[in-house]
Amino acid sequence: MKIKLFILFIVCNLSVFAQQEPQYTQYMYNMSMVNPAYMINEPSLVEVGALHRTQWVGIDGAPKTTNVFANIPLNEKIELSVNYLNDNIGGNVNTSENVFNVDAAYKINLNKELNLSFGLKAGFDHLNFSAIGSNVSADPSFGNTNKTVLNIGAGAFLFHENYYVGLSSPNLIPADLSVNDGVIYNNSIHGFLIAGYIYELNDLFKIKPSTVMKFAGGAPLSFDVSANVLYDNKFELGVSYRYQDAVSGLAVFNITPDLRIGYSHDFNTSQLKSYNNGSHEFVLLYRFDVLGLSKKYSSPRFY
Repeated sequence: MKIKLFILFIVCNLSVFAQQEPQYTQYMYNMSMVNPAYMINEPSLVEVGALHRTQWVGIDGAPKTTNVFANIPLNEKIELSVNYLNDNIGGNVNTSENVFNVDAAYKINLNKELNLSFGLKAGFDHLNFSAIGSNVSADPSFGNTNKTVLNIGAGAFLFHENYYVGLSSPNLIPADLSVNDGVIYNNSIHGFLIAGYIYELNDLFKIKPSTVMKFAGGAPLSFDVSANVLYDNKFELGVSYRYQDAVSGLAVFNITPDLRIGYSHDFNTSQLKSYNNGSHEFVLLYRFDVLGLSKKYSSPRFY
């Protein structure tokens, strides 16, 4: 009976995640994951980072997501991004996704302060379903299967020192994974709209309201709204609301001018709130001043 209930839980979660990309509270620290046109736009700096999310703590088999990435400017107009993503749902009955992408973005200067970039994403998505353990794997309804598919995405990103707007689809080719002729995972086409604005209150404080909207065929519109406060380019606090899902708090510490560490915690507002202790998310960011031009970028962009 416990096995059947567990399988039911996993299948229910698969039906949700089949319609949505892995979610992040701190998406603003790696926007290239959802928009290949995103640029850090600092030609001498290479940024690398890692993010790990443990979702719905206390529920067995709840999603765990890890993202490792790098943003690599080639010159004033061209920037590359590299992303690796691992997403796992389940325990004995497990669905995992391993994604590797390379993005290329090209910038056009609309005027002295306003820029427009276009980006393309290319890579692969490896989907895997496995049933482990005698009580599960012996069931003829389940079997191990995997599939690797091409991943192509595109986006546009309009940005100024004080604001940005981006529209993208990180996966333009839908894919599914089947077990015994039954589709258990359907990765549909997704679209993202991101936007943010930076208010500089004074020399010490900056406030950034931002939003990300996610839409996919066959799934309801989802969106996050957030507000972050940056103090003296050293310490950041933020709050976020995910529609019909969670309220989040985050903090980011600039340990050095090049090293940042962040943490966020989600408090569920949906019916799941009675069954879990929220979600934890950690992010680590480091910038390499390849050309020794750090003085030129002494006041880094707040997105």
